[in-house]
Amino acid sequence: MNVLQLLFSVLIIQQFHFFNFNQQLMKYNSLTPEEEAVILHKATEKPYSGEYLYNKEKGTYLCKRCNAPLFQSESKFESHCGWPSFDEEIPGAVLRLPDADGMRTEIVCRNCGAHLGHVFTGEGFTEKNTRHCVNSISLKFIPDKTEKVEKAYFASGCFWGTEYHFMKAKGVKETTVGFMGGHTEYPSYKEVCTGKTGHVETTEVIFDNSVTNYEELLKLFFETHDFTQIGGQGPDIGDQYRSVIFYTSEQQKVMAEKYLKILREKGYKPSTQLEPAGVFWKAEDYHQEYYRKNNGTPYCHVYRKIF
Repeated sequence: MNVLQLLFSVLIIQQFHFFNFNQQLMKYNSLTPEEEAVILHKATEKPYSGEYLYNKEKGTYLCKRCNAPLFQSESKFESHCGWPSFDEEIPGAVLRLPDADGMRTEIVCRNCGAHLGHVFTGEGFTEKNTRHCVNSISLKFIPDKTEKVEKAYFASGCFWGTEYHFMKAKGVKETTVGFMGGHTEYPSYKEVCTGKTGHVETTEVIFDNSVTNYEELLKLFFETHDFTQIGGQGPDIGDQYRSVIFYTSEQQKVMAEKYLKILREKGYKPSTQLEPAGVFWKAEDYHQEYYRKNNGTPYCHVYRKIF
């Protein structure tokens, strides 16, 4: 063993002593069996299943076990690996350790030793050339309270195309596709396609109303689909493809009614239905951001200026 290897071994031993000392002094958050499997026993959650994989809100990611701040939202990026990715940790928050497999580098919370995931370098995803690949289940997220976040729900045919336009809109923080308006709980895409669930393919839009507003999103909704078509959208025919605005507040309802009236005054005959928002059921992962993942463009959602 050379001097560098000896020093490194001493450092690792010191860190583990630090963890043991910390565990004697601190009271940690209680964990579910699933959380313990990852955080304490170094298991890995299923790819594309984590709560924060698609989270785009501004805020801070904390250690699920001890609440120590680990990552800022500004360092999060999309690597398409199936787990949340960060190109930088909060200084001093994360410790790198040799993984038991002898090849990878494990990352743990420096404060309590909770397993987070692994770190990789040299992949070229960002300028920092680093990817902290982290299990969502190891994290807690605290949103930035300075943001004025609001939700809206729009259905305008195939949700791939609806999401395509909203996810690129100014002030939109996050989009998710799913189902709303029906009676079936936890519906699958296959079930919704039968037309027997009552659900409509719907896009959830989370936006910062200090940057944009609901009125601008309504305009985009009407300008990116044929709101006069009944019982479908383009070649997609069926009740699940109907045009619907699901409002979450009286203010959203009033604004939607205003624009439906404006359209009628312009000579259009909108078929768009106005319904109160109910439970939103998220669709399967392969539907999320479909066109971005597959480098495609919508076949029945084309922007045309109306207002």
